[in-house]
Amino acid sequence: MAKILCVLYPDPVSGYPPSYVRDDIPVITRYADGQTAPTPQQPLGFKPGELIGCVSGALGLQDYMEKKGHEFIVTSDKDGPDSEFEKQLHDTEVVISQPFWPAYLSAERIAKAPKLKLVVTAGVGSDHVDLDAAAKAGITVAEVTNSNSVSVAEHVVMITLAQLRNYLPSHPYFEQGGWNIADCVWRSYDIQGMKFGTIGAGRIGLAVLRRLHPFEMDLHYTQRHRLDATTEQALGLTFHADSGSLVSQMDIANLQVPLYPATRKLIDARMIASMKRGAYLINCARAELVDRDAVVEAVTAGHLAGYAGDVWFPQPAPAGHPWRTMPFNGMTPHISGTSLSAQGRYAAGTLEILQDFFNGRPTRPAYLIVAGGNLAGTGEKSYELR
Repeated sequence: MAKILCVLYPDPVSGYPPSYVRDDIPVITRYADGQTAPTPQQPLGFKPGELIGCVSGALGLQDYMEKKGHEFIVTSDKDGPDSEFEKQLHDTEVVISQPFWPAYLSAERIAKAPKLKLVVTAGVGSDHVDLDAAAKAGITVAEVTNSNSVSVAEHVVMITLAQLRNYLPSHPYFEQGGWNIADCVWRSYDIQGMKFGTIGAGRIGLAVLRRLHPFEMDLHYTQRHRLDATTEQALGLTFHADSGSLVSQMDIANLQVPLYPATRKLIDARMIASMKRGAYLINCARAELVDRDAVVEAVTAGHLAGYAGDVWFPQPAPAGHPWRTMPFNGMTPHISGTSLSAQGRYAAGTLEILQDFFNGRPTRPAYLIVAGGNLAGTGEKSYELR
């Protein structure tokens, strides 16, 4: 039997479970790239559409863990030397964490966990794990690739429209009794005809481009592996060889690349200065892709018209984080990939990964980030080790 340490975000302040507004959600069996949705052999311990990404929800894994006799510890207390996570890590074999409430597995923490064999990201994005240290320690790192890609893509489209149409300040203005239309539309623009460029056109970035194509925008992208000609033609995409070439021409620049040493602070003060005045920056990838203070300075000075996203560093963001009060921001907590729809898929994928691990079966290659001492599967295509 194994000890599994699962780190999830806290329950709703109003109590658990919440009152749901829908009785069901659509069933998705296959993703746009042909990959099938998670197919665990064990029945799900939840009904899709339930809130299971928080501590009491436990990813619907409680019943499975109890029947298998595993020690299953679920906590939201993840930071600091006296945290529950730190106390339990020394003899843990499996760590489960979320990008939205990440348990940061640094090289120092990995060194304190000699029994650790598997790290699972319940969602997409494993940069909260020191992948180089995990590889050297022989730890397998896996994530539920594709599980919430559409969820994030929809969020990107939503906040892009909210920023351009000045929705965010207009709604509370109306709620407070206002009706001065001029005060709401002085920063409102159509996105039709604007240049939108994404740095990274993988599963999420491409999904964003597909959803924006009907808006008749001028769509651009850059990434290490160029898309096929058929996709470029169908969406009217313009390819750029590098990020600098792309952002300097865009009305809206979107970040959709993984975080690793070479992409940290990819968008710095110099890159922002090269952008046209009044451009918007969207980031639902990782906060450390940008220079935090350079963004604040550019938005405050009016060089950037706005910054929107839902990723922060560290997470949860401190109360004094400058993006919380920065003018013309469209920030939310890290919620884009944890809709109730997405939770059902990434929880099912977590169960699939665990079942394969405990039964000695190979993990689905699309879920692998690190295995056998090196990058593997999706990780080989998406990340770089030091």
